[in-house]
Amino acid sequence: MYTVTKRIEISASHSLKLSYESKCSNVHGHNWIIHVTVQSEELNADGMVMDFTHIKKTVMQLDHAHINDILGDINPTAENMAKWICDRIPGCVRVSVQESEGNVAVYER
Repeated sequence: MYTVTKRIEISASHSLKLSYESKCSNVHGHNWIIHVTVQSEELNADGMVMDFTHIKKTVMQLDHAHINDILGDINPTAENMAKWICDRIPGCVRVSVQESEGNVAVYER
């Protein structure tokens, strides 16, 4: 099994839709650190699991954006962002989304 992991930093805003009162319901931003892990049993014709730029292209849709606008009806929590990213990258098995120091959400397939 081959595995590659790409680390990407983005800046983006969001506001959470919560069932309780929270300052996170207001529009605010983070400097996110995202790790995307892709696996494959075999390498492609270029000798890669996946070109790192293809991983980056998917994640960079969120850079300098209001994440609510990108995710639509999905509440833009770090957990939901991780799954959203994973669902869009073939062979993706793990995405971690760090929204601030000490706060990391992980989605694994």
